[in-house]
Amino acid sequence: MIKIEDYEFDENLFYFTGGDGHIWLKKLDDGKVLVGFDDFGQKLAGKILFVRTVPAGKERPKGKSLGTIETGKYVGALRCPVTGTITEINPALKDSPGLINDDPYDKGWIAIIEPANLEEELKSEFIFGEAQLTEYIKREIAEHVK
Repeated sequence: MIKIEDYEFDENLFYFTGGDGHIWLKKLDDGKVLVGFDDFGQKLAGKILFVRTVPAGKERPKGKSLGTIETGKYVGALRCPVTGTITEINPALKDSPGLINDDPYDKGWIAIIEPANLEEELKSEFIFGEAQLTEYIKREIAEHVK
């Protein structure tokens, strides 16, 4: 994990910057990807009270809604980071949406997606590695944290 100011990030993940951003992506051994909401996004949103997602089996284009999160002060879209078919939704989020706040990179994952063209889509609107991530998050802090 790397720490950028008050936020933690797994440097082994890809971070989607399209749409509202703050979605992470992890390549799985079977060609699918695991996705979730990053630490900056969850802290900015506040305590997550409800997560609504598109059901498993649905195809989603990159950048379109994967679902929404709701807090006491915010309702926001979760953007699908790649074009593909949702194969699984984290069942634990139904009863414990706060897992995204408590453990955004492990137990708080949101969905597993079978991507249509992963390598091509990773070439745009994604950042990877400490240098790119630090630059991006510092811009986000300057823009969103008062």
